[in-house]
Amino acid sequence: MNETTMESAGETSATTGGKLAIIAYSGTADKLIPLGVLAQAAAAMGFAVEIFVTGFSLLAFTKERHELPFAAEYAAMAPQLAESLSANKIAPWDEMLRQAKELGARVHACSMMSTVMGLGPDDFGDLVDDVVGAATFVAAAEGAETFFI
Repeated sequence: MNETTMESAGETSATTGGKLAIIAYSGTADKLIPLGVLAQAAAAMGFAVEIFVTGFSLLAFTKERHELPFAAEYAAMAPQLAESLSANKIAPWDEMLRQAKELGARVHACSMMSTVMGLGPDDFGDLVDDVVGAATFVAAAEGAETFFI
């Protein structure tokens, strides 16, 4: 998109009260970083933000800490990326998501995959608002631009 198009897109969403739905299904760090960035940016722009966490991304949202790997094709670049994020004072993905939640974003864990993975509501940390089925999320996301991460 060129600069003019981006400005027009921003004007449109600001006047229509935009809505963004993000489905997070990958549990790798290279996918969780853009989850935080997009949720934070959309929430800061006044968008309603609904996030549905499913699949292996659920592990990143539990109280128990899990190692968040990078996808194999990016693993060699992970140390350089971590160093650059720190040097540029870029907040970690979970901090960005907390900031988005302070602005109204909501995070829903998938009930079906939680059950499959042996996770209950008490297993999730403070980032998760609730554990819901896909139909509940689809209803909450009605009319939203939807991203899969």
